[in-house]
Amino acid sequence: MIRISQQLINGLSIGSIYALIAIGYSLIYSILMFSNFAHSSFLLMGAYTGFYILILLSSSFPLSLLIAMLGSGILAVLIEKIAYKPIRDRGNPTLYFIIASMGISIFFENFIICTIGPRFRSYPRIMQTTFVELGKLNISVMDIYAAVVAIAFLLMLSYLIEKTKVGIAIRAASFDLEVVGLMGVNTNMLISIVFLIAGILAGLAGEFLGVKYTVYPQLGYITNKAYIAAVFGGLGNLKGAVLGSILLGLLEALITGFLSSAMRDIFVFCLLILVLLIKPSGLMGIQKQDKV
Repeated sequence: MIRISQQLINGLSIGSIYALIAIGYSLIYSILMFSNFAHSSFLLMGAYTGFYILILLSSSFPLSLLIAMLGSGILAVLIEKIAYKPIRDRGNPTLYFIIASMGISIFFENFIICTIGPRFRSYPRIMQTTFVELGKLNISVMDIYAAVVAIAFLLMLSYLIEKTKVGIAIRAASFDLEVVGLMGVNTNMLISIVFLIAGILAGLAGEFLGVKYTVYPQLGYITNKAYIAAVFGGLGNLKGAVLGSILLGLLEALITGFLSSAMRDIFVFCLLILVLLIKPSGLMGIQKQDKV
């Protein structure tokens, strides 16, 4: 029982980080109807920015988090303006967005390899080696911190979406972006806000993942799991993205704890195939003809 409880806590921690990334996927998908595979670039920006802010400036961890989030948010907005807006203006099909996002992801990863280098880099020791004993359970302080911060940001995002004019505009645009534009909403600004939010959340997740593991150019591949979580919960549905992420985190933790870490990714990708075969719209998603 202790072992199960320990794995469930680990699963909740990593699931909350997946949720930060999965929501970014769902937000962009709900507005522009494509899966933004350049999301890995936002995560890498956050991970590396946080790392170098801590190393070079010896700043506090919260300040490095803030700068990492801003860096990722700005990168996301720039990518939208430089790569996606011209495609939108020309009225090109969704496939063009997907191809562009894949190209950006590959470019950014290799840009880091060429400029910073391919080796793994460990964050300075901050809180990752400190544990809290809860009965017979040992919980990493960093895992608790990551989960609390992630939940706080998810609640703030929920308030933004449900209670503010920007949130109402985003929800309306998820039904029909063109009609929202005809009603006087600046759709270009709205899309930039969506990318800014997605980038900020990815940057936050990137620094936590960098602390939990290490920073390296291929760290962005973790966004693939968050994408699976978003599909599992229902791509385009924010609550579904959170639910899918938590369930995926728990599943991973239980497989790692009771089978092996090598089996973890096999189960995860089998889950994606099963979801696409049995319920393509996910647990809470709306049925759409074009899921990808």
